[in-house]
Amino acid sequence: MVIYMFYYLNMFLIGSIIGFVWENVLSIIFPSIESGILYGPWVPIYGFGVCIIIFIERLVFNRFKVNRFLKIFFMTLLIMLIVTGLEFLGGILIKEFLHRTLWDYSKFKFNIGKYICLEITLLWGVMSLLFVYVVKPIIEKFIYKIPRWVSILVFGILIIDFIITCLEV
Repeated sequence: MVIYMFYYLNMFLIGSIIGFVWENVLSIIFPSIESGILYGPWVPIYGFGVCIIIFIERLVFNRFKVNRFLKIFFMTLLIMLIVTGLEFLGGILIKEFLHRTLWDYSKFKFNIGKYICLEITLLWGVMSLLFVYVVKPIIEKFIYKIPRWVSILVFGILIIDFIITCLEV
């Protein structure tokens, strides 16, 4: 049980850091994009997304007895819907509590409001497949070697960063 807890904690932290890097690359291409709300090199919404993707992948591949293509299709569809919902909820919560809008998809052709659009939902599907089949296997080669105290320390710093950010509003 503790091993799974640290597995997900480390995946959350690594996903948050990957999200930070991803958003910084996007901000070079699209200068109107802001990279998260925290000071540290992490964007926690990506950490939550990574944990959800891993949970869904395990759920779909362990429960359904259909061919591999259908499992991948349903897993990707489910991930796209849930991660898009997470993005929508994140946009609303950031606007409500921090009075900021970090992204606005209203200029996209297939948008639903300013926080979600079909184009980005499809991108989440592609990115989730890349994560499951390329990134996750690489990360899993060393994730169990991370000392628990390092995970706890980094998570503690992230929590302090979050508290400081909320107090500044």
